[in-house]
Amino acid sequence: MTLRVSIVVGNPKPQSRTLTVALELAQAIIGASEHSLRVIDLVEHADQMFSWPSDEMAELNTAVAESDLVLFGSPTYKATYTGLLKAFLDRYPANGLQGVVAVPVQTGADLAHSLGPSFGLIPLLLELGAVVPGRGFYFVTGQMNALGPQVRSAADEYRAQIERVAALGSALTDSATVRPRA
Repeated sequence: MTLRVSIVVGNPKPQSRTLTVALELAQAIIGASEHSLRVIDLVEHADQMFSWPSDEMAELNTAVAESDLVLFGSPTYKATYTGLLKAFLDRYPANGLQGVVAVPVQTGADLAHSLGPSFGLIPLLLELGAVVPGRGFYFVTGQMNALGPQVRSAADEYRAQIERVAALGSALTDSATVRPRA
């Protein structure tokens, strides 16, 4: 099976450190798994964000909704995520990300807002029907030289959570096909 992986970053700066962090984390999570990777730097699509209808935005929304794993990244702005990311996610209907495993990623200048992805992005992603395998990932951008170890540690946690949920799903599927005799 080829994993469909997407990264969606809502930083108003193109090719941002937030994008670098999300890309490193995605690669650490998927490892050597066979995968396709789509990177969506929302600033490149800002001119279409509020266009209705927009074939470009509809295609991006569909690609993300059809992904197996999506990392949603944003720098921390006013203790939360950017309006650019919010505007993109607002294009989905209720449960529009049903079945997508979503990892929220936020970056910031210090640890003051380190709970931002857990208290801000996770509820939004859950409302959209995504499965979130643990707390959000927060990274202090002044520590780019320590990105590797932090990403590897977080990736290990996410993979372990995903494996637990997959094992539970498999066990539930197996038990549903075995019918007790009357």
